Amino acid sequence: MKGIILAGGSGSRLHPLTITVSKQLLPIYDKPMIYYPLSILMLLGIKDILLISTHDDIPRFKKIFKNGSKFGINIEYKVQEKPNGLAEAFILGKDFIGSDEVCLILGDNLFYGSGYLNKIRKNIKKLSGSLIFGYEVNDPERYGVVEFDKNFNAISIEEKPSSPKSNFAIPGLYFYDNTVVEKALKLKPSKRNELEITDLNKLYLEDKKLKVQILGRGVTWFDTGTFSSLLQASSFIESVQKRKGQQIASIEEIAFKYGYISKEEFKEYLKKCSDNNYYLYLKKLIDEF
Repeated sequence: MKGIILAGGSGSRLHPLTITVSKQLLPIYDKPMIYYPLSILMLLGIKDILLISTHDDIPRFKKIFKNGSKFGINIEYKVQEKPNGLAEAFILGKDFIGSDEVCLILGDNLFYGSGYLNKIRKNIKKLSGSLIFGYEVNDPERYGVVEFDKNFNAISIEEKPSSPKSNFAIPGLYFYDNTVVEKALKLKPSKRNELEITDLNKLYLEDKKLKVQILGRGVTWFDTGTFSSLLQASSFIESVQKRKGQQIASIEEIAFKYGYISKEEFKEYLKKCSDNNYYLYLKKLIDEF
């Protein structure tokens, strides 16, 4: 399975913070925002990743990640000239996806919880069609919303409805079979002049190929595209890390612990890093393994 991180857009909801920098490079406590979606792909064993962003921001991402080899992964880059909608990611990534299945994760989404990744791993092993998620919120009108029947089968999807049919928002994590490119090419721009991910999901729903996994109370999800959610996410990460004494979404730690890189490669990488708290934590891991 291939992975795509969509990290484009103008970040206008976060101006003036994002006038000169991508919102996905803003800090969520002690790491750039982009670390959080990348860590999810790595934890799921997805090593081939396409990072889609703007012409101005891609050089900044390349400065951090280069081709990804220092983390034991492969990162390619693609420019999205304009914010033409989430579903355009599959058109831009057509050659990258090739004949594989694909996961799309949004660059400003943060997930944390216990056990949900194991369930995702099981579901994508037998993926037939698509897998998306439902997360109960107080303000579903801000998101794509999924409606269920009494057996929790999805029966409708709406984009930012004024009168939501449920409180289940659809977070920015999606898994699709290889027909996704073909389906994305069939989409027509919405009233917002975008290729909507909701319209793509509707095509899978019509084909009875849409599976929705509920993310329960043990999972925390942040869409960090507003000032308030940016602050809340940072406070949450700080609190959990200090309480547990463990890092969340440290791509270096994941690369080492999951065997993407060897102990010697990890040591060599850390030689070039400063002695702040983040890297001192990583350096302690060497003695533990």
